[in-house]
Amino acid sequence: VQDGRLAYARGYGYANLDHDIPISPKTVFYVASVSKQFTAASIVLLAQQGKLSLDDDVRAYIPELPDYGAPITIRHLIHHTSGLRDYLTLMLLAGMRLEDVHTDEEVLGLVMRQTALNFAPGERHLYSNTGYLLMAEIVRRVSGKSLREFADEHIFRPLGMASTHFHDDRTMVVRNRALAYARNEDGSFRLDMWTNFDKVGSGGLLSSVEDLALWDLNAEHQRVGGPALRDQMLVRGVLNNGDTLDYAFGLVIGEYRGLRTVSHSGGSMGFRAHHLRFPDERFAVICLCNLGSIDAAALARRVADLYLEDRFPEPPPATRAAGSAPPADAAGTAPAAPSNAAVAEFAGRYHSDDLRVTYTLAVEQGRLVLHRRNAPPATLEATGPDRFRGGGVTLRFVRDDSGSITGFVLDAGRALGLHFRRAAG
Repeated sequence: VQDGRLAYARGYGYANLDHDIPISPKTVFYVASVSKQFTAASIVLLAQQGKLSLDDDVRAYIPELPDYGAPITIRHLIHHTSGLRDYLTLMLLAGMRLEDVHTDEEVLGLVMRQTALNFAPGERHLYSNTGYLLMAEIVRRVSGKSLREFADEHIFRPLGMASTHFHDDRTMVVRNRALAYARNEDGSFRLDMWTNFDKVGSGGLLSSVEDLALWDLNAEHQRVGGPALRDQMLVRGVLNNGDTLDYAFGLVIGEYRGLRTVSHSGGSMGFRAHHLRFPDERFAVICLCNLGSIDAAALARRVADLYLEDRFPEPPPATRAAGSAPPADAAGTAPAAPSNAAVAEFAGRYHSDDLRVTYTLAVEQGRLVLHRRNAPPATLEATGPDRFRGGGVTLRFVRDDSGSITGFVLDAGRALGLHFRRAAG
């Protein structure tokens, strides 16, 4: 997108390998977290209509959200500073397969059962899809319309984005939709998408490059929301200590080769997406892909390198040679593995009320192995006294005054501090 128009659009490869349907500029992709800017824009439009304030307590609209002792505002949700645990991470930890059918009530219920936050609201920035899931619910409760209906009425139809919608109906037929793929070890392809997943707000948008170009141009022409929407979308989050974040309203404010950028990536299933805008150059690249191994952000930057080469004040960043090993870990060698007798002390069953799930720890061939529903067994490595890591989680075991293990605290990336208590028997 250049100088106020769609300058170039082209499809490469196949949208559907079953029928050899090629990708075109009209092909509709799942754009994952690129969706977030549209959720944020819907909230801003409601604020413009006087129906809410960005500094409102979320519990004013979702009173069933637990009181964590400090208010969580809509602004906290927007900037990922709420401290709310990520619902997608929680679903996986609870053994809820994303390819299965889950009602909105079931997923929201999981969020509402969380007895603690990752951190106090406003203290840190930690990306959490829960904030944008709740913003979709706020749009529904405030406007009386689903996020899909509200965004269609106030954003997509006014801009002529006829191929774009929030996909909240898993049974809906979508014209020109691309399927997503992953590679097998032998180089062949397999389907990599969850046709039943219909949660929106954090993701869920289906769109094409032609439609997303119309949205990109709105930042310049301001047909929807006017200058106030454009300016608000670029307001960066601020932590309690006054530090300013790079994250704005579903957008990341950054720099590439010395030029200011506004961007966001998306990745889910085999879909990869990146929207990269250079506002001062009136230039943007939109890259939508349906193979999980593709780096859409890198491709977008390579296109920008071609179009803006004479405007960049800095050379391209150095890249690590293909196939070269990553830098060595400077933390030193790992601690020695505990003895078989020591490992046996941790074996047992552990239950989480927040997740309504029980994990089993077993000793297998002298190693501690984590078993949980709908996940492969994970061999755990000791990282310190009473600490183990493996399978994408870290366990910190808790002991009582007598030294007996009573449970553990689990950290899993975007969901921290989950308490499991040791079950009897």
